[in-house]
Amino acid sequence: MTDALGRPRGVLVLGGTSEIGLAIACALVRRGASHVWLAGRDEAAIRAATENLHPAEVHTLPFDALDPAWHAPVTAAAFATGEIDVVVLAFAVLGDQRTYEADPAAAAAAASTNFTGGVSAGLHVARALAAQGHGTLVVLSSVAAARPRRSNYVYGATKAGLDFFARGLAEALRGTGAHVLVVRPGFVRTRMTAGLRPLPFATTPEAVAADVVRALDRGASIAWSPPLAHWVALALRVMPATLLRRFDRR
Repeated sequence: MTDALGRPRGVLVLGGTSEIGLAIACALVRRGASHVWLAGRDEAAIRAATENLHPAEVHTLPFDALDPAWHAPVTAAAFATGEIDVVVLAFAVLGDQRTYEADPAAAAAAASTNFTGGVSAGLHVARALAAQGHGTLVVLSSVAAARPRRSNYVYGATKAGLDFFARGLAEALRGTGAHVLVVRPGFVRTRMTAGLRPLPFATTPEAVAADVVRALDRGASIAWSPPLAHWVALALRVMPATLLRRFDRR
């Protein structure tokens, strides 16, 4: 379903109200994508988001990342209407670390959404992409996965697990024509991060989308957004623990 230049025409966003997921879909529509599927729990918010995807034909699907029973039928419904070139796995919850420590059940729910839901949905999508013989699964990871930090280690752990899974899935798909692109954004200014102090090199959903499109064009397997985030992650990995603790308190 790609056009003559190999650009995506069919796009599925799992987590259809994600600002980053929607920004990626919008960027692909501007590049010629003609069909977009938005899947998520908040159907009213998803319907409102369709206005920004003109002139693409937009379909909406109910989807719950926490319930694996939804994942197979939603994937099948989207792929049954035509070939899909890009699937964006965009659902996630950030939450508050102190809240998670006080309420382990909330931490478990976040882990189920961010990691377990990603594994289930990712495997269903991978099977569908492999069956059609082409397409890319875009998995939104995070620089938070680079190293555990006191301020967000539950969220970081879920993203680290998802990142590991996505890279393994890429190997499993080798030779099928389907691919996986792991995207590692730094701090992104969205509703999810509202009220938090932006970290250095903070970015926007639109900037992340532009980096994703460039990565898709070159067939990359990993994309950092902004590209400088790669060096930030390297610095976090080698930073002495005492210095990291001081950095994390700022």
